[in-house]
Amino acid sequence: MTSRPAVLTLSRWWHGLIAAVIAVSLVIQIVLVFQGGEDANSGDTGSAVSVGVRLWRLFSYFTIQSNLILLAAALVLAARPAFDGRVWRVVRLDALLGILITGLVYAIVLAPDIHLTGWALTATIGFHYLSPWAAVAAWLLLGPRPGTGSWGTVAAAFLWPVAWLVYIFVQGAFTHWYPYPFMDVTKIGFGTAVRNALLVVVVALVFAALVKLLDRRLPALQRREAADPPAETRLGSGAGQPAREGRSS
Repeated sequence: MTSRPAVLTLSRWWHGLIAAVIAVSLVIQIVLVFQGGEDANSGDTGSAVSVGVRLWRLFSYFTIQSNLILLAAALVLAARPAFDGRVWRVVRLDALLGILITGLVYAIVLAPDIHLTGWALTATIGFHYLSPWAAVAAWLLLGPRPGTGSWGTVAAAFLWPVAWLVYIFVQGAFTHWYPYPFMDVTKIGFGTAVRNALLVVVVALVFAALVKLLDRRLPALQRREAADPPAETRLGSGAGQPAREGRSS
């Protein structure tokens, strides 16, 4: 049986590597923006717009936002592998679902039409392949579980994706720019774009339900059975109080 210290060390290293991959990919992409290089999300150079607009567009991509949330979650888990709390569970579920959707949509829908080279290819491998599947593998193998919380946690995790969709369609009405072809109202029409977006939301809901149902049933190297050490405090339920890991629903 793997000892708890060994598991915590593995979790720290694994999530630290995830954070490093995302950070390096983000630095590469920002440098490319300033140099007029390719965008890892679309392959465009954006030569017709300013650097400021390119940066705004970069951080409007769901890919980048999901990687940033995962980066924050991975840094926390690298420092405190058993960290817990109500707000934290929403953040971690957002990180897991967001990056899973990012990986799947890119591989299935977007990748066949995007042909990158050089540093842009390096960045997209980090954003769309390494970080998604490393994060999913970490959840499957390391846990800690149970960690999803109640169905209310699942519902709260969809506040960000829904807000992102509203933002994209509202800004697109003024700028006529959309981050992904399957949401481009100017080319496929509003009805088709909304239908495509809702289809992705439905897929995310299915994955969220599976994560919630499997959370207590799948084995994991880290399981919450009693209580965390006093240092592992519950984010959102009072700093300085011991985390009671056994309560998730």
